[in-house]
Amino acid sequence: MIHLQNNGYLPINSRDLVNEARKLCSDIGASVRVARVASKFVEFDVTVEKEKFDAVVEKLKPIGKLDNVRHVVEEEIEKEDGIKDGIFYFNNERFWESHEAWEGVWKKCQGKEREVIQGIILVAAAFAHTQKNDDGIALGIFGRALEKIGDFSGTYNNIDVDKIRRKITEMRQTKELTIFQI
Repeated sequence: MIHLQNNGYLPINSRDLVNEARKLCSDIGASVRVARVASKFVEFDVTVEKEKFDAVVEKLKPIGKLDNVRHVVEEEIEKEDGIKDGIFYFNNERFWESHEAWEGVWKKCQGKEREVIQGIILVAAAFAHTQKNDDGIALGIFGRALEKIGDFSGTYNNIDVDKIRRKITEMRQTKELTIFQI
């Protein structure tokens, strides 16, 4: 995962950005799968041989200056750390990483807790689609998130589930997607 500083791009630019990144990196064998546009950065999912990574960053400079890099792999993490990491990533518009952090938590949960965390994961997944200008898909995912959250009320490990329910219900009604913090 490569984050470049956002130089004024919007989610509507996502498809053009991924095509541009593919062109820029075509001669070094990098696979650029997706671009997600957040307010402060553009996030690319890239696969490349380790020794060619610096070349990828150099090739992508016309799009933006390097902000940060993270090798996203499934990792064993303590439940509390996964929740905390997920909240941090979510509140910094790093929705795919948030999704991944909470998935590690989800695997350790059972019953209603498992359903609630899956609903929260779906909210992050929906916003990852919004960053690719896939608002219709995001709205559908929000519906699945509401089903998973169900009638749970209150907070789940410092996550205000009632706020999430209110926000996504409103967005589904108005069809206007607005990123929020948890």
